[in-house]
Amino acid sequence: MNEVVNVALGAGLQLFEVSTLGQPFEVIKTQQAAHRTQGLGTALRSIYTRGGVRGFWQGLVPWAWIEASTKGAVLLFTQSEVSQRARSLGMSPSVASGFGGVAGGVAQAYTTIGPCTTMKTALVTGDHTGKGMWGVARSVVAERGLAGMYAGVHAVALRQATNWGSRFGFSRLSEVLFRRGDGARALSTTERLASSILGGALSTWNHPFEVLRIELQSESLDPRRPKERSMAAMARYIYQTNGVRGFYKGVLPRIGLSVYLTVVMVFLGDELKELIRLKKNGDEPRG
Repeated sequence: MNEVVNVALGAGLQLFEVSTLGQPFEVIKTQQAAHRTQGLGTALRSIYTRGGVRGFWQGLVPWAWIEASTKGAVLLFTQSEVSQRARSLGMSPSVASGFGGVAGGVAQAYTTIGPCTTMKTALVTGDHTGKGMWGVARSVVAERGLAGMYAGVHAVALRQATNWGSRFGFSRLSEVLFRRGDGARALSTTERLASSILGGALSTWNHPFEVLRIELQSESLDPRRPKERSMAAMARYIYQTNGVRGFYKGVLPRIGLSVYLTVVMVFLGDELKELIRLKKNGDEPRG
């Protein structure tokens, strides 16, 4: 697969995902994880009160678009390159795909997702009424310095590495299980879609990293929050205020987000890659 195609395909798929259902799931998840006393119904009402229907797409323009167009390209390019090299070293398809996903997730975190998630979280959790995107950015930098734009970036890296390692890995493992030992059997469209759904749902085991990331970037007011914005300090704060359950607030919308994102990036990505390959070779589409 041509590297340019991977970059363009990754950017396009992520833009499609975030502009449709991706951003609403992200906003709901962030609302619950930042306000851990809110149930799903209360979170939905809070978002609607804050911005109406458009409130569910808060932070889409420009930060989510910037993040999506860059992180999708980084993911598919890195994942494809690393997984191919892992296969050449003798790794199984599911292990190689998972290893590529880990590499792609880490690359995403440190190149683009860090500052973009900081700005999106600031918009959802802080009071920035009347401020444009640069006004919000100036507020964050004025309060925390330039490093504030990368608040929680290590938590983002842990989340992204485990996210895409799990999504690609579990999806490929599900495909192996569907084949029932017949590695040559072509999977049906339904089986490939089911594999992506399973991969997305199972990948949310790492939700505590996401709650930590949101808390590190949150601008919601709480006098109990430690001034030290380290992962250890925030983990203690979450446990002291909400117990173990606090690390799983917002997990339901995140499952929805992860399933949808995995279907778009893994299933739809595979389908489009295959169509491009077939068109290039002049072959017939698979069944």
